[in-house]
Amino acid sequence: MGVLLVAALTGVPVGMADPAGTVCRIEDDRLTEISGLVADGRGYVVVNDGVDDASGRRIFFLDRRCAVTRTVRYPSQPRDTEDLARGADGTLWVGDIGDNDRVRDTVAVWRLAPGAKRPALFRLSYPDGPHDAEALLVGADGVPVVVTKDPLTAGVYVPDGELRAGETTPLRRAGDWGIPIGTGTSNPFGIRGRAVVTGGAVSADGRRVALRTYADAFEFDAPDGDVVRAITEGEPTTLALPDEPQGESLAYSADGTALLTVSEGEGGVPLLRYPLAEPAAAAPSPSPSLSPSPAAAPAVAGGEGRRLPLQPVIAALGLLAIAGMGGLVIARRRRSHG
Repeated sequence: MGVLLVAALTGVPVGMADPAGTVCRIEDDRLTEISGLVADGRGYVVVNDGVDDASGRRIFFLDRRCAVTRTVRYPSQPRDTEDLARGADGTLWVGDIGDNDRVRDTVAVWRLAPGAKRPALFRLSYPDGPHDAEALLVGADGVPVVVTKDPLTAGVYVPDGELRAGETTPLRRAGDWGIPIGTGTSNPFGIRGRAVVTGGAVSADGRRVALRTYADAFEFDAPDGDVVRAITEGEPTTLALPDEPQGESLAYSADGTALLTVSEGEGGVPLLRYPLAEPAAAAPSPSPSLSPSPAAAPAVAGGEGRRLPLQPVIAALGLLAIAGMGGLVIARRRRSHG
C-alpha cells in the first residue's frame, strides 16, 4: 500500500523530509545495545538496554564526534534500561522499564540531576499487571511518562503520586495510542515492526513529542507541554525511518531541526539524522544536561487522555498480520532480562 494512500485512509499526514544522513559513528565496544538517546549542544547521552556486561551498565556521555567523554555508574544493577529522556531543567531520566517476559512486579526510572554523581532510583507499578515498555517521555511538568510496547495499542502511563526513593509509586493509565501500522515502511520485522513503540522523545522546549516503531517516527504537537494529551488526542505527522537494523532510540537534535536515531549493533554504529519539515525549537545554551541546577520531584500529570480509535483499514491489517502474536517480542540478539 503506498504511503500517500495510507495517509489518505488513516488521516495521518506524511512528513516530507530529506533522507537520513550519518552524523557520526559510535565505535565504543561497550555501546552495542543502545536503547536510549538524547542530544544537547555539547554532544549526546546514551544508555544500553543490556545488563549482562558490567561495562555497559552506565550512562554514557559522548561528544559531537560520538566519542565517549565520561560515564556515570548506577549505584545498583538495573533490570532492563530501555530509554532515556531529559527534563526541561536538564535532569536525565533512564527508563528501566523493559520486561520481555512480563514478569516484573515493579519497573523503575533512574533520575540523574545535573551535577549529580549517581542516579537515584524510583520504583513504579502498573495497575493492570506487567507490561513491556521501551519509551520514556518527560514533559514540561517534569513527570516521567511510560509508553508501553503493547501491539497495535500502546498504553500511556503516569505516576499516580509523587516519586519517593525507597518506595513504589503506582502508575495510572492516562490513555492509549492506536499505532498507525499501515505506513508500509520497510524494516527487518515487516508489519510486526510497525506495530509496537520502541522509543520516544520530547523537544527541548517541550512543544513537540515523537514516538517511534522499528519503522517510523510519529511527531505530535504539544503547544502547552502536555505530552500525554498530545499523544492521546493529537494527530501525528509520520516520518519514515526505513531499514534501520534494530531502531529503538529517538531524540531531537539540539537545534530542533531533526530527529536522531541509532540502532543496536557492533562495529561503528551510525547515529542518523532525519531533517524535520517543521523544526522544533532549539535547545537552550549552554547544555542543560551538563549544567548544575536543583532537581525537583515531579508532580502528578493531570488530565485523562482519550483513546484514538484505529481506522478500519489499520485494524484489518493488524488482525491479519498480527493474529496469534500475543505479547510481541521481536527476535533480538540479547538475552531476555526479565
